[in-house]
Amino acid sequence: MKITDDEGRALPWDDKTFGRLKVRGPAVTSSYFKGEGGEILDEEGYFDTSDVATMDAEGYMRITDRSKDVIKSGGEWISSIDLENLAVGHPDVAEAAVIGIAHPKWGERPLLVIVRKETHEVEAGDILGFMKGKIASWWMPDDVAFVDEIPHTATGKIQKTTLREQFRDYKFPNA
Repeated sequence: MKITDDEGRALPWDDKTFGRLKVRGPAVTSSYFKGEGGEILDEEGYFDTSDVATMDAEGYMRITDRSKDVIKSGGEWISSIDLENLAVGHPDVAEAAVIGIAHPKWGERPLLVIVRKETHEVEAGDILGFMKGKIASWWMPDDVAFVDEIPHTATGKIQKTTLREQFRDYKFPNA
């Protein structure tokens, strides 16, 4: 196993640095069914799992997000899953999703999409205040959007592609 940046350079195993999780070994496939998808192994024989992970000095790995869902802000990666898990800890939040929205200075910034619990009246400032101090300040979502429901797949996963489409023209108030 190894973690790399977007250019394939190995990243440190310090339990802090996020990178693309790559694996190799005798039980790792060398191709997709009928060769579809082209070459899937890099020049060293590693398969990119499409997961973002950290590794510690002893080789313990923690998956933090999917590479397509991580928010790339100012050259750093922000885990959408960590932000979602924190947001749903607020007593007035029924469900949360985080997507990256284009930002002119930072590339992408997080937009927190919230479904309020029934009969609860929570505002963006309440949720952001709840999150403050529990994450790095630069991870803080730039805005909160309230929706009646978040789209899901048949298996119950959040459809982030649908959310990205729904908010494709969204502009942050401070951008």
